[in-house]
Amino acid sequence: MFARSALPPVIAVAAVSALLAGCTSTKSSGSGGKDISLVNSGKLTTCTHLPYPPFQSKQGKKIVGFDVDMVDLVASALHVKQEIVDTPFEGIQSGEDLNTNQCDVAAAGMTITDVREKNLDFSAPYFEATQALLTVKGKPFKSLADLKGKKLAVQQGTTGEAYAQKHAKGAKLVQFEDLALLLTAVKTGQTDAGINDNGVLYDYVKDNPDTAVAAEFDTGEQYGIAVRTGNDALRKKINAVLKDARADGSYDRVYKKWFGTAPKTDAR
Repeated sequence: MFARSALPPVIAVAAVSALLAGCTSTKSSGSGGKDISLVNSGKLTTCTHLPYPPFQSKQGKKIVGFDVDMVDLVASALHVKQEIVDTPFEGIQSGEDLNTNQCDVAAAGMTITDVREKNLDFSAPYFEATQALLTVKGKPFKSLADLKGKKLAVQQGTTGEAYAQKHAKGAKLVQFEDLALLLTAVKTGQTDAGINDNGVLYDYVKDNPDTAVAAEFDTGEQYGIAVRTGNDALRKKINAVLKDARADGSYDRVYKKWFGTAPKTDAR
C-alpha cells in the first residue's frame, strides 16, 4: 500500500472443475490447457485497499486508477468483468483474503517482498517504486536524519513503515491505517513529515501545492499482482497479459493516462 511496499516506480480453453470449494470456473483463452477458477462466475474479483491514488481510488461511485486499468486488461483477456472489493491491507498482504476466496487477485500498489511471498504468489513486476518523504512546503526536512525528535507519519503494514523503523533513528513514528489519514496528518501539522511510495506522494502534491516531496530513498521496489499461493494458472495468465501489454503499447497508454508521461524504458 502504499508503500504498500518497501523498495523504487515502475504490470484459455475450456474451463473444468474449480480449484477450490466454492470457486466457479470461467472460460478463457491461452491458458495452456489449464483451467482458471474464479470465486464468482463471470467476474475477476480484486481485493484492494482504498484510497491509494493514482493506483486505486473512488471517483464518484466508480473505483478507478492505474491498478484498476491493469487488472481490467486481465479481465478482458478472460472475457469477464472486474469487480473490486475494498478490504483492510493486512488481510491482503497476509494472504487471508485470497485464501478465504474473497477475491481472485490482489492489486493494491503492493511491493513484492520476501515476507509477502511466503503468503502470496506474485505476478511479474508491473511497476517500479521507491520510498519518499512528504512535508509541508518550506519545512527544513530533507532526510530521515533531519527528523530526529520529530513526528514521522507511517502507514501500518507497509514497506514505508518498515523502512522508517530501520532508518529513521530518533524520529517518533506515528502509525496510520490508510494513506488518506497519513496525508492529512502531514498537511495539517499533526506530524512533521510522512513516508510512503513516491508515486502516491507525487500524485498528492499536484493537488496540494502547499506540500512537497522533500526526498526519495532508493529502495528498489517493484509492485506485483498477487494470487493465492499455488494458483499458477491465473498467475501465468496475468504474466502473459502484462507481457502483451508491454508489447502492444497498452501498458504505455495506461501509464501515461495516470502519470502524465511514458514509463522509463530502463524501468521495464
